[in-house]
Amino acid sequence: MLRFVAFCLLLFSNSLAFAGDVRLSAAASLTDALTEITETYSQQHAALSFIRNFGSSGTLAKQLSSGAPADIFISANPKWMDFLRGEKLVKADSICVLTHNELVFVTDPEVRAASLDDLPKLERIAIGSPDSVPAGQYARQALIGAGLFDSLCAAGQLVYAKDVRQALMYADRGEVDGAFVYRTDARLAREAVIRFVVSPDLYPEVTYPMALTLAGAKNPEAAAFFDFLQSAEAQAVLAKHGFVVK
Repeated sequence: MLRFVAFCLLLFSNSLAFAGDVRLSAAASLTDALTEITETYSQQHAALSFIRNFGSSGTLAKQLSSGAPADIFISANPKWMDFLRGEKLVKADSICVLTHNELVFVTDPEVRAASLDDLPKLERIAIGSPDSVPAGQYARQALIGAGLFDSLCAAGQLVYAKDVRQALMYADRGEVDGAFVYRTDARLAREAVIRFVVSPDLYPEVTYPMALTLAGAKNPEAAAFFDFLQSAEAQAVLAKHGFVVK
């Protein structure tokens, strides 16, 4: 019920958008970088304002599919972009890659874990819910590749988070022994530390595709900001926040 009310409020607030507004739905792991980019851009375009909606890519994609308005959608993996393209809710020829990331494992400072092989020794491990959170999907793929996923599930060691930031929070507070998060999120931890980088051979490259929605393609301000995201200035901000810029 609370989720329904929150979704209705989101629809209502977004319905109040005026000319000069750009409605941005983006993966939670981009929160800090995109907040900086949009604030910088707003300073250069005084009449423009942003309505930002950050969350798990799956949740955001389902919101758009249910009618929530947005001009630009940025996912933390191609799956949910493909979903919206199949629903014909994004402008297919606008789809491009914004940036990349990598998966790491963080723990409380008192916990020792040098590799995936050490995970069975831990009691509680946080990952984003694999059904909607790309970081969780990548983590699940890595654990399957390492032959650990089924045994960890059976032992009840996996704790599912609503998004990657919540998984980090669990580890940072010591509520779990460790968590799978993106390197960019790990940089924000107050207590948790990176123990190892998950081998890129175990999961697909973390890719952030972005696209204009059909409404966004008709919004000149959204189209202009979409182009700016691909500029050297915006890419430099992403790199500053730890994203992999190619």
